[in-house]
Amino acid sequence: MSFGLTWKVLRKDLALGPRSPFFLYAIILPFVLTLVLQFAFGSLFSPQPRLGIVDEGSSAITAQVEGMDGIDLTLLEDTEELRTQVEANDLDAGLILPAGFDAAVKAGDKPDLQFFIGGESLASNRIILSVTAIDLVRELEGGSALVAVDVVDFGEAGLPISVRLVPVIVFYALVMAGIFVPGSSLVEEKENGTLMAMLVTPVKSSNVLAAKWILGTVFAAVMAFVTLGLNQALGANWLDVFVVVLIAGALSSMIGVTIGVFAKDSTVLFATVKGLGIFLFAPTIFYIFPDWPQWIAKIFPLYWIIEPIWQVSIMGESISSVWLELTVAVGITLALVPAVVWLARKMQAQMAAQ
Repeated sequence: MSFGLTWKVLRKDLALGPRSPFFLYAIILPFVLTLVLQFAFGSLFSPQPRLGIVDEGSSAITAQVEGMDGIDLTLLEDTEELRTQVEANDLDAGLILPAGFDAAVKAGDKPDLQFFIGGESLASNRIILSVTAIDLVRELEGGSALVAVDVVDFGEAGLPISVRLVPVIVFYALVMAGIFVPGSSLVEEKENGTLMAMLVTPVKSSNVLAAKWILGTVFAAVMAFVTLGLNQALGANWLDVFVVVLIAGALSSMIGVTIGVFAKDSTVLFATVKGLGIFLFAPTIFYIFPDWPQWIAKIFPLYWIIEPIWQVSIMGESISSVWLELTVAVGITLALVPAVVWLARKMQAQMAAQ
């Protein structure tokens, strides 16, 4: 295969790509989904830590929190109502200040201080509120804190739904840029007769398919990276994230090329993608519902690229922690190559017979 010819085909696709509606949809969709989903769940911007306080004795701590910027304070009168709101994730944490708390601290006693933490609160908010509570008590006492803090954690540590929806947005970025762009480009070439015209020149089908795959890989990786950036999910190890999304783009683009070679026209293309839709989308559902058996997600091919993206970008893991998933993703990509070659030969035979 001549890389020079592949580059010429790729350069043509890059020049004509922006005219395709799928190309434009792939750029616009991540922005639209981010706006809709993040606004709907109230976390387009970093949410302020939400603290509820039941103050049974007019504590100075309550007055100090009221004067703080960056903490969303809710004052409640009923302890059970506080517990209910923390359990429902309406509050990130709850603090109960019993009557006589300030006097007991200043006298050097160790009064109980109940501090509730929501199971789905952000880890950053937990840290902010916990450290704030300890610092306020230390300031009240005038030295080191002499308080026995009783922390009640409702459920396992979790993430807000807005964060768990990030894989869904990334999935659509990969599908539009990695599957639809190369797939629709191939089908359009067939329908317009330009593919057959290219194949009677020195350009071979391998050059065309390689160009479409490279286009989809790079475009999908860039759009997935941009999507994570829009959702503030790149973290500090952004280089690891880009390597992961590049492998993700390679697999999604290979699926797109496979579908593009298989589909004889746009009708078949849409029908194929629609038929595979739930099969491709299924892994993302398990991030929305983390209590479901997670092993089921591994049955689906896109799990092996969504999971590394989740671990490296959202959870902040290093790329070395997802080497197995990435290896499987690369293996699936390579396994599709023989299928693409076989379908390409069949496609050429059909076009030659027409």
